[in-house]
Amino acid sequence: MARRRSKHVLPPGPVVVDVAGTRLTKEEKRRLRHPLVGGVILFARNFENREQLCELTRKIHEAREEPLLISVDHEGGRVQRFRDDGFTVLPPMQALGRAWDQDPLGAMRMATAAGHVLAAELRACGVDFTFAPVLDLDYGVSKVIGTRAFHRDARVVAMLARALSQGLASAGMGACGKHFPGHGCVGADSHHEIPVDPRTLERIMTDDAAPYGWLGEHVLPAVMPAHVIYPKVDSQPAGFSRRWIQEILRGRLDYEGVVFSDDLTMEGAAVAGDILGRAQAALAAGCDMVLVCNRPDMADDLLARLEFTPSAESVARIRRLAPSRRALNWDSLQADSRYQHARRIQSQIVPV
Repeated sequence: MARRRSKHVLPPGPVVVDVAGTRLTKEEKRRLRHPLVGGVILFARNFENREQLCELTRKIHEAREEPLLISVDHEGGRVQRFRDDGFTVLPPMQALGRAWDQDPLGAMRMATAAGHVLAAELRACGVDFTFAPVLDLDYGVSKVIGTRAFHRDARVVAMLARALSQGLASAGMGACGKHFPGHGCVGADSHHEIPVDPRTLERIMTDDAAPYGWLGEHVLPAVMPAHVIYPKVDSQPAGFSRRWIQEILRGRLDYEGVVFSDDLTMEGAAVAGDILGRAQAALAAGCDMVLVCNRPDMADDLLARLEFTPSAESVARIRRLAPSRRALNWDSLQADSRYQHARRIQSQIVPV
């Protein structure tokens, strides 16, 4: 039965924070109760084993009357935070792109299975949401994207992303397309540099951004813009750009889902100033939620100084990211025929 909200329940705030270890500290519990906090992102350092992860997510969910959204970067390949104690080690998405080149329908079937396995295992441990799939095109030049991309062809990327997202949804989890409008054509890593993509708007929209327009919020209930500057479109990185988020993503592509900033502590975000300036720039551009990772000092500084009231539309979008159905616990999941069938299918993916 769904929890009944009282009129005093805080709406989800716009800030997503992280936690340092495998158990919540008193300081972290205090931070999670801040009204501007709306979610938590987990990392490999937060995982010791499944029992511990379940206890950690339970404590996080209990921190507020309206549970915080617990998320993770869990794509498969080298970006998979939990890999032990029963978690299926998933291949990088490039493996699905190569499978497509041999058998498109078979690749879509494997993508759907991989999405179901990914989401079902996370949800069995109390994780609500993953920042996947990557929609960047595989140009073979990006240091940070690499094998995380499905394919060079935007049409193939869209079809495999749709299949993977269908698998996520079958386990009650939404998808997040990233990194809008595209990070694949620049070599620099936005974690450490400020990438610049000199292409024209028309070229980017025809190629890299096309999957976002084709899929929409019903397949991708969330999108994450890139910390990349496209100077022929705007002088600001996409995640700080009203033109990219409001005019192009929400206007031209008619997208109505949640927009997350990428991590505001990354070097690619430094163009907007200190952490307050970065958050203000992202929110003013149209982001619904902003991520502050690996720097609790920055998170506390932001929470102490940020003055922001989310719109009713933004709150409604964020609430729609909550899981759409009750999750199976781990033991029940192992006995679930749909999950076991999906595991068998995804095991057929040939690693790259």
